[in-house]
Amino acid sequence: MDRREAIRRVGVLLGGVAFVGGPRLLQAFDGDVHARAARVANAGVGEFTAADIAFLDDVADTILPTTSTPGARAAKVGAFMALMVTDTYDARDQQIFRNGMRTIDDEGRKANGVSFAKANPNQKLALLQRLDREQKTYMDARDAAERRKKGLEPKDVAVAGEEKQNPAITADSRAHYFRMMKELTLLGYFTSEIGCTEAQRYVESPGRFDPCLPYKTGEKSWASHA
Repeated sequence: MDRREAIRRVGVLLGGVAFVGGPRLLQAFDGDVHARAARVANAGVGEFTAADIAFLDDVADTILPTTSTPGARAAKVGAFMALMVTDTYDARDQQIFRNGMRTIDDEGRKANGVSFAKANPNQKLALLQRLDREQKTYMDARDAAERRKKGLEPKDVAVAGEEKQNPAITADSRAHYFRMMKELTLLGYFTSEIGCTEAQRYVESPGRFDPCLPYKTGEKSWASHA
């Protein structure tokens, strides 16, 4: 899959905000990235151990579980996340990401009395949904601060109020750790072989060009060509 198109598509799903990692993410995202991720899944990469990758698989599979198609764990998204963080995040963002892993486990123990890995699926989902709302509030406040810095009005009055209530969130604040995990989960899954050929419809080129095809609500979208 064309890497620019892959990142653009997932960026749309996430509301158009630029990915953490920026140009480095684009450079690292080559045709061999998923093969490399598969190779490190049981060995670890950078500061990520095999146990860390299993944890990230658990998080990713809660975000994108198995339904009528295989989930994120089957696509080895945990290893993809570890590889992208190691190869494309700067030292500060890597630390935020890894601290975020510990935060998820700590929050899971507070909420459920067990580690994230030992929680049941409903408990895991409830926790990640809460963290997703938290990251949305945080990222909206950062967006409002960025707009103010550029002399623009915030897009939403409520967001502007949130920004004022959280003065520590500025235009220069780093992305929320769960935002990072969500970005990489979606990017890793929808650019994997499973994501392209099973979660989406895929036809290898060369082939006939159809500028307009009928679409029914609920059908899979079409994947880009490799």
